[in-house]
Amino acid sequence: MSYKYNNNVAFSCKYHVVWCPKYRRPVLVDGVDERLKDIIGQVAQERRAEVIELEVGPESVHLVVDIDPQYGIHRLVKQIKGRSSRLLRDEYPWLKSRLPSLWTNSYFVSTVGGIPHAMIKDYITSQKSV
Repeated sequence: MSYKYNNNVAFSCKYHVVWCPKYRRPVLVDGVDERLKDIIGQVAQERRAEVIELEVGPESVHLVVDIDPQYGIHRLVKQIKGRSSRLLRDEYPWLKSRLPSLWTNSYFVSTVGGIPHAMIKDYITSQKSV
């Protein structure tokens, strides 16, 4: 197992995060999905988080990310959802007419402990077709 380090902590904190557009509308299509992946990558890089796996389906986002526990997964998700909502709604005006806000207020998060990464990757990839 590999660990990451900051000034005073050695860590390996991997999380599986899932969130959906408001009303679970299938709006993450027609280029929105690819742009969302770019935005998530940018935010993760700025926050020194490692995106391990990312799958964007028409009505859900599945992300496995490794983040410093002192920064916190809740702050990372808040930043990703906030920035992506603002940018995507500016770049794709039809999203504004379909939804009052892009994302629901909630999300699912679970730690990814001893599960093999291949198993997680298979699960997330399979969610694209659900």
